[in-house]
Amino acid sequence: MIDHGYGPRPLKPAPEPTIEPAVASVPRRPRRGISVLPSLFTLANMFCGYACVVYAMRGEYAVAAPLIGIAVVLDMLDGRIARMTGTASEFGVQFDSMADVISFGMAPAILAFAWGLSALGRLGWAAAFLFVTAAALRLARFNVQAGSADKRYFVGMPSPAAAGVVAATVFAYPAGFSEIHFAVPLVLLVVVPAALMVSTIRFRSFKSIDTQSRHPFRLLILFAVFITALVTRPEEVLVILAYGYLISPLIGAAVARMRRRPDPATAG
Repeated sequence: MIDHGYGPRPLKPAPEPTIEPAVASVPRRPRRGISVLPSLFTLANMFCGYACVVYAMRGEYAVAAPLIGIAVVLDMLDGRIARMTGTASEFGVQFDSMADVISFGMAPAILAFAWGLSALGRLGWAAAFLFVTAAALRLARFNVQAGSADKRYFVGMPSPAAAGVVAATVFAYPAGFSEIHFAVPLVLLVVVPAALMVSTIRFRSFKSIDTQSRHPFRLLILFAVFITALVTRPEEVLVILAYGYLISPLIGAAVARMRRRPDPATAG
C-alpha cells in the first residue's frame, strides 16, 4: 500500500518556554551632589547679606542698603531657575532658607541697628534681635506650609519684603541718626515688619503671574515708565514700592469692602 502523505502525522512536541533568570532589583542610591546653577544664585544671595553686614559695621550705609535689594533679586531668580531647569531639590530649599536668614534677617537687623537703633542702647539691639527672630520663624513656617498654602498669597509678610522696608529707608536717608529723640521712632522700622512676618495676614504673591501669556501693549509702556523712574529717582521709587507692599493688605481690604458696599441709588 502506497502512502500518499494523507495519513495522520505525529505531533511535534511544543517548545519549552525559556525562563529568563530573574534579575534582582538594585535599589537606587540617592543622588549625590547638588544642582550647581540655582545654588550659585543662593550663594550670591548669602554673600550680599554678609557684605551688607560688613559695610554696615563700617558705617557705609549707602553701599550696604542696596546689597539687600540685590539679594532680593537673586532670591527670586534661584527658585525660578531651579523650576525652569528641573533641578529643584530639598537641599536647595534648605540652603535657600539658611541664606535668607542671613540676607533678610541678620543683615537688615544689623543695618538698622548700626544706622539708627544703636543710639537706644539695649532697646535698639533688642528690637533688632526681634526682627531676626521673626524672619527665622517666618521662613520656618513657610517651609512647613509650602505644600498646602495658596500659591496666590503669602501667610505673613515675606522676609525679603520686610528686609526691603529697612533697606529702602536706609537707602533714602543714608546719613543715619545718632540722637535718641530721632532714634525712638525708628523702633517701628523693625518692629512693624517683624510683627507682620509672624502674622497671619495674607500678602499677595507674584509667583502665580503668568509671564508666557499675551498681555496688553500698554503694559510694556508702563514697565518702561517704571524703569525710567527707578533710574532717575531710585530712592523715592524704592520707598514707595517697599511701603506700598507693606500696607497692601489694608488697601486690598478697603477695596474689597467698597466693592461689597451696595450702591445707594439701587438700594431700596
